[in-house]
Parts: sequence; C-alpha cells; structure tokens
Amino acid sequence: MTDKPASTIDMSGRERLTRMADFLFEVSMLRRTPRTGYQFLGTGSENVAEHSFGTAVIGYALAHMAGADAAKTVLLCLFHDIHEARTGDFNYVNKLYNTHDARRALADGLKGTGLSEPVLTLHDELEDAQSLEAILAQDADQLDLMVNLKEALDLGNTYAKKWLDCAVGRLRTPQGRELAEAIMTTDHTDWWFLGPEACWWERKNGKG
Repeated sequence: MTDKPASTIDMSGRERLTRMADFLFEVSMLRRTPRTGYQFLGTGSENVAEHSFGTAVIGYALAHMAGADAAKTVLLCLFHDIHEARTGDFNYVNKLYNTHDARRALADGLKGTGLSEPVLTLHDELEDAQSLEAILAQDADQLDLMVNLKEALDLGNTYAKKWLDCAVGRLRTPQGRELAEAIMTTDHTDWWFLGPEACWWERKNGKG
C-alpha cells in the first residue's frame, strides 16, 4: 500500500478499459450516496443515482417543450452530480462551512477512461449556464426535487411547502415554471388512483 494521498496516486499505468471499469464502479457509488437535505426536511430519502435519473427524464421533457437539443439536455442532467461519488452531497447548510472542487473530483475520476474531454465539456457547459440546454438541465435539477417535495407535502409534511417555494424561485425557464405549476397542483397519487377504469376499484376481491 502507498502512503501517498489519494489525489496523487498514479493511475496512468492502468489500461483504458480497466480505468473505464474503475469509473463504472465509482459511478455505482452514487446508489449508496445519500442526498443529505432530507435530514433537514425530516421526511423522505433519496440517493444521488435516483436523483440523477429523475433529473434526466425531466430534462428530456423540458427540452421537448422548449424545442431544445433533447439528447444534450439529458446528458447534462445525467452527469451533473457524478462528482458526488467522490465528494458526497453537500446540502445548503453544509456549503456554509465546507467547500469542494467538483470539477477536480470529476476530472480525477475520468482520467485514463477516454471520456475526459466530452464529460468535462458537459460539466463546464452546465456550470456556465449560458446555453438553453444547460439552463433547462438546471431547472430539471430543481423540478426533480419538487416532485419529491410535493409528495412529502401531500403526505403531511407542511415544511415541504417552504422548500417548494424556494425551488420555484430558482427556476429560470418558462417551461420549467409551467411544469412546476403542474407539479404543485397535481395530487401525487392521481396517476395511479384515477388511471384505471373505475370498476377496478369498485369490484370486490375475487371473480364477479
């Protein structure tokens, strides 16, 4: 074992596909990396991988609403929190006292994979937030949070309303605000409770 700090360990001797495997195992850590804001809300839980999936789906929808490049928007969403496999998730209170270098963490994870240039380009575009796709991806990030918050509100956590109001204020696009209004005014159970034919709910157990 080396005594070098992790950031200085030389991974350059590993073959590209081995580094790719390293990166995939690193990405898998997001399944076990919790989103930490829920400890302040008091209810709910989510890992970073779940959040990234939801954000990507919402980004796809927003891009179609806005006539933007859907594929690029989805990629921006998909990779937006990959660095948290190394840094962990910093909620708003954590960020008052801690700093982290998201780009460095992402760059270190990508070294030797052959993916550095395209993925870091996505990271920089998202951070610059100048392109329509990047702004839509930023909105998708907030809207995925809003979906979870609206469910928490429907289930009785009244504090979720404060969080929802803050999230609405961070939205930048008319498409994001339009979708947010729909989320805020839709019961989170409607999709399954109202979806089936009424007879499904009315009939008793068994045949007949």
